[in-house]
Amino acid sequence: MRWSIRGWGVYASTIVPQCRRKAWETIWKQDAAKEELRWRLAPAARNVAPPLASIRPSTAQEIVVVGAPRTTLRDFYHLFLRARWSVALAAIVASYLALNAVFAGIFLMTGGVANAKPGSFFDAFCFSVQTMGTIGYGAMYPTNVAANVVVISESVASLIITAVATGLVFAKFSRSTARVAFSRNAAIGPMDGVPTLMLRVGNERGNSILEATVRVSMVRTEKTREGVLFYRMYDLTLARERSPAMTRSWTVLHTIDAQSPLAGSTPESIAKDEIELLVTVVGVDDTSLQQVHARRRYLDREIVWGARHADILSEEPNGRLVVDMRQFHELVATEPIPGFAYPRPLDDLAR
Repeated sequence: MRWSIRGWGVYASTIVPQCRRKAWETIWKQDAAKEELRWRLAPAARNVAPPLASIRPSTAQEIVVVGAPRTTLRDFYHLFLRARWSVALAAIVASYLALNAVFAGIFLMTGGVANAKPGSFFDAFCFSVQTMGTIGYGAMYPTNVAANVVVISESVASLIITAVATGLVFAKFSRSTARVAFSRNAAIGPMDGVPTLMLRVGNERGNSILEATVRVSMVRTEKTREGVLFYRMYDLTLARERSPAMTRSWTVLHTIDAQSPLAGSTPESIAKDEIELLVTVVGVDDTSLQQVHARRRYLDREIVWGARHADILSEEPNGRLVVDMRQFHELVATEPIPGFAYPRPLDDLAR
């Protein structure tokens, strides 16, 4: 059977990409299974977390807001504070040059600038910079009423712009930010004979965060009795949610008992329910004495079952304590216990 050119085009644009995508997905699953099996064969020797889907880049889509009013100019202050320093300084410089360009255009229209070349935008721009920067006139100066009026207007604008720019820079410079590190993965493993959700937070700075408080919430997709899809949020009860002074490391624990929203969960069920963990840390920086906060989101693929975080605290023979931050993100395999069969046996993994 002969295909038309259009038929081949439809085949190439639809069927071929689908086959290629399925092939890549199959290859990825096979590679992931091999890596998982290799880790299960020697968990103690590797002393790392299983490479599960946690190493796979997150494919979660960002939330797209439709119909909300645009308030870009109204929220410029918050946008400026959230921007990087390079972006913030570039915005100030660009605004300064743009405003000078506007006044340069006005000087070109009004004229009245002595010793400026007729029709020269560069000379008008240089005269505007001298006026706005209060540098002091050299060879160029205003000679008529219109030019003097523009000079007065630009001087007033210069005062306002300078005050606003100074306030923005000072507000951004004095804004205290947290450098709180979260472990790459959350882990579920036995703790005192009970399955426990574990994650690690720490202060990357050398100081302490006073009265640090951590909150862990779980978001799960559920259906109501009316059949409506609902994203329900649960607050997880923690073994300890407050630390007087958080320094380098803090392991946050949630016991999965009968009252826990995670009771009876499995890796398959949390993936089906699209479970997410939202972790927030709030405290007072002991250097700036300002409140700092940080947050982290864990998707279901970033939760490792049958593992715990590696020990980072050790004691030397002379009694000195050593904190090894190189082990901050590392995970160690745990042994299965009754009621918690993770890590799974090799025969279950092979199937």
